[in-house]
Amino acid sequence: MSSFSDNETQQPYLVVLGTAQDGGYPHPGCRGECCQRFYDGKEDRHLVSCLGLLDPLSGRRWLFDCTPDFPAQLHFMDNIFPAEGELLDGIFLTHAHIGHYAGLMYLGREAMGTRQVPVYGTADMAAFLRDNAPWSQLVTLDNIELRTVEPGADVKLSERITATAMGVPHRAEYTRVVGYRIRTADKSVVYIPDIDKWHRWDMDLVTMVRDNDLLFLDGTFFRDGEIHGRPIDEIPHPFIEESLAALGSLPAEEKAKVHFIHMNHTNPALLHGSDAQKEIAAMGFHVAIEGQRHGL
Repeated sequence: MSSFSDNETQQPYLVVLGTAQDGGYPHPGCRGECCQRFYDGKEDRHLVSCLGLLDPLSGRRWLFDCTPDFPAQLHFMDNIFPAEGELLDGIFLTHAHIGHYAGLMYLGREAMGTRQVPVYGTADMAAFLRDNAPWSQLVTLDNIELRTVEPGADVKLSERITATAMGVPHRAEYTRVVGYRIRTADKSVVYIPDIDKWHRWDMDLVTMVRDNDLLFLDGTFFRDGEIHGRPIDEIPHPFIEESLAALGSLPAEEKAKVHFIHMNHTNPALLHGSDAQKEIAAMGFHVAIEGQRHGL
């Protein structure tokens, strides 16, 4: 499945590099039926949520979030769009939860030993990396070059692509949390893998869907009661069922913009052909699919 046309070979595009929550799939320590499906050969591995942004005209490549699955995700990008110059022209981080920045470890002395890969994040995200080992070594050895983003301020990536951070309410143990809006002259795409609840944000969800062309939204849990043995209020996210209800009155062309991403291993919507995936599709929405490309 892809909304990227083979004839649009010079247009920038996004590629979905992962769809799972921070712990990936199969999830460490899970003894449930959800992850047993992988060990029984009934379900593919799912990498941690990440988007790649590629611009064939300039030969440049960016990542949105740098996950523990970075090696596999970089390999996938190399296969579909080999780097012409720099390894990556930038990595945009949403926040300091492990699934969103831990892949930076592969840029260091013990692995790739990169030189000055631009890493974008909020001021407190930059401070977190600069002031805490082992991440601080990436800075002192010039493996990465920290660049700060301010919510609402555009970052120009090329003559035809900009990225803008969007502050969102979510657990901020170490840093504030942002999503990103990626824009060209023709398209506007929103990436929000983590948020507490839509009603806690100062942006109206319906308006956001109407005002953009494609949205990758927090789909961590499908419904309440999915997690056992842990208080759900410690890990708040909008349930997919809540999002479907909030957007249910939209016309079909608006619903089709929404792709759920960042799904927990317990979320049945992560599993191929599940009833949850069918329910989402029947209502006119989508689940993000690894490898799927979206032209900009």
